[in-house]
Formats: sequence, C-alpha cells, structure tokens
Amino acid sequence: MELDEHVEELASDLDVDEAEVRRDLENLVQYSVPIEEAKGSLRRKYGSGGGGSDEPTPTDVADVSPEDSNVTVTAVVLTVGKRSIRYQGDEQVIYEGELADESGRISYTAWVDFDLSPDDVVTVGNAGVREWEGDPELNLGESTSVSPADGRPDVDYEFGGDRSLADLRVGDRGRNVEAKVVEADRRTIDGRDGETDILDGVLADETARLPFTDWEPREQLREGESVRIENVYVREFRGVPSVNVSAFSTVETLSREVEVAESGTRMGVREAVETGGVYDVELEGTVVAIRDGSGLIQRCPECGRVIQNDECRSHGRVDGEDDLRTKAILDDGTGTVTVVLQRDLTAEVYGGDLDDARQQARDAMDREVVADEIRERFVGRAYRARGHLSVDDFGANLEANDFEAVEESPADRASALLAEVQR
Repeated sequence: MELDEHVEELASDLDVDEAEVRRDLENLVQYSVPIEEAKGSLRRKYGSGGGGSDEPTPTDVADVSPEDSNVTVTAVVLTVGKRSIRYQGDEQVIYEGELADESGRISYTAWVDFDLSPDDVVTVGNAGVREWEGDPELNLGESTSVSPADGRPDVDYEFGGDRSLADLRVGDRGRNVEAKVVEADRRTIDGRDGETDILDGVLADETARLPFTDWEPREQLREGESVRIENVYVREFRGVPSVNVSAFSTVETLSREVEVAESGTRMGVREAVETGGVYDVELEGTVVAIRDGSGLIQRCPECGRVIQNDECRSHGRVDGEDDLRTKAILDDGTGTVTVVLQRDLTAEVYGGDLDDARQQARDAMDREVVADEIRERFVGRAYRARGHLSVDDFGANLEANDFEAVEESPADRASALLAEVQR
C-alpha cells in the first residue's frame, strides 16, 4: 500500500483533515518508524473517534521512551542548533539540541522554528518520540505546542553549546568550539548535487585534536588560525568524532592564539575503548602478540586492500603489490587494542625497509620470516602508541602515527598497570 492510501485510510477512520494526517505520517516514516507502528501512533494521538480526544499526560524527561507518542514535558532548554538536511528531495531547515528537567536530559529535533534559546523554560506538548543514537529523542512538528512555563527545573547541566574538543561526542548538535586550525585542505567531492568544494582539516585545542569538514569553505579556516566556531554538529567519520561546519555555522577569527596540546590525549586502553573512538590518543602497554596479516603482505593494486592467494574481495584475481604492515596487540592491564603500523613505522621497528624484507623472504624462501622477525622484536616489550582509535563490531583498532619503546623498570611498569586497574 502506498503512503497516499495509508493517509486516506487514516483520515477517513479518524475523521481528521487529510493534510494533517499526511504531515504527521510523513514525519514518522522519515525517521524509519515502521508504517504500521506509525499508523498506530496516529490512531492513539487522534483517538478512534478523531479530533485528538486523547489528552497527553505530563511526563518526566527520564521517563520518555521511544514507544511513547504525544508526550508533554516541561523542561529548560540547554542548547539550540540549526542546520539544513535533505528531506524528500528538498532542503529542510531543522533546529536541534537538548532539554532537561530534574530527572534528566533529552535531545530534540524541531521541524518548526519555535524561537528557542538556551535557558528558556518551556512546556512542550504533543511531541513525538523516536530513537536517536540509541536514546529517545523528542520530535517537534507543526502539531507540537511550545509555550513558556512557570517555575524552573533545578538542573545540573551546562547551558549553551561551548565545549572543548575532548568533550564532543558523536551526535552532538549546536556546539561551539574555540580551536586552532592545524591542518586545512580544500578539495572537490562528488556530492549529492554534483561536484562540491569542501574544506577538510584538523582542529586542536589544549584537550584534543579532531578532524573537521566545512561544507561552505570559509577563508577564516586557514592553517595556523585560531577561531571560534558556533553551531557545529558532530558525526562519526572512520570510527571517530568529526566536527561538521554547516551553512548555519559562524566562524570568527580570535585575537588570541589557542594553545594546542603537543601530545595526544593520554588514556588507559579500557577508558579509550569505552569512548567508542578517539581521534588523537596515546596508549601505553605491552605488546603481547602479533596478529596474522603482519609482516610482508600484498595489497590489491586497485583498492589497496590486503589480498590472500592473489585474490581481492572486490577485484578478483590480481597481481599483488608488496607492502609492510604490523598488527600488534597492546595490553595495559585494563584491556587490549590492536595497534596497526603501516609501512614506515613497521620499517622502523623491523629494522629494514621493504627491499630488506623481500630479500629476507627470498633467502628463507618463506614470506612469514618477516612476521617472525617482528614478533621477536616486539612481543614482551612496552610501547607507547599514538594515533586514531576506532571501535566497531570487529574490535578496537588504533591506526598509529607514532610508536616508540618505553624504557622503564619492571617495578615502575607494575605500579603503572596497578594504578590503571584501580581507576
């Protein structure tokens, strides 16, 4: 059954204006609510006799569930962001952020400009609910009412969107950052409207470094500039948070220089893995094993993937190209992570370049001797690794850009491990 037929059926059954039913049904469906569940939600909203006879019950924020519909909450506005998305082929401006009461906080998306500002206290009525990033989120549409509320919830959350880079999380909207542009590269991509110029780079402050993308390349985002960027949102890119600067973001050059941490964020392995991904992190531990797929490997000349027996998963049988790689399992007593070293770093710790590895394999008539040599050099020694950590269904992997041996006494090492375990 097409959407039009569902709209006609509901409008007839509920004796409600067809345009209103269509608007509400489309809002639910666009958030991937199954059609039958969406229809059930509208039947509950308007009541079997139509006309919206079901009165909403005031709900604490902490009690809102993705299974709810037509909820009413009284809360204080923590943040307000604004950006544009593509909806059914058209550009749609949305407003998003967080609300909070004494029981907790919840994110929201508003499809109408309710003129919200941080620190406003409002009663939001007839709001839909969907799941976003695993948590419930309020959906504010044309049928939602927003009005000033009496009293003020006693909340212990930050107002406004100012955050350090280390505090940003995937899914954040309406955030403001002050940072230094340490890398900036303008390039052209094949976007949804054809070729599009964007600006990619890296931002840094005293707490962390994060990649960014400016979808409306701005002159202020030059390498070396210290800037304040307001109204950014955060997406996941290759397993780590990435700052997105939209057409509705503002960028201002600062008169002061933002201090930048010279080292990556120091974390224990378990702590880092629990974040779900960190762009620039330093981990320290002992290499307890070298995984298969290390040493003298072969890659597909088309896509660069590692191949086995001259077979690429994407391009079939190919003439592989030799390369060096190490996949070391690092253990700090709190958890383990696979540290991936590409050619240059592998050559440093292996003690030879790609030609040396080829020669060793020819002499032994066995390519595995390179991996065996790496095991002899790595396993049982303490290392400090710096790079970008991603976490997915296959585990935690750190793509290293720095890897160095840690020289310390066994007693110092034991004390450090004990301290990590007890944190």
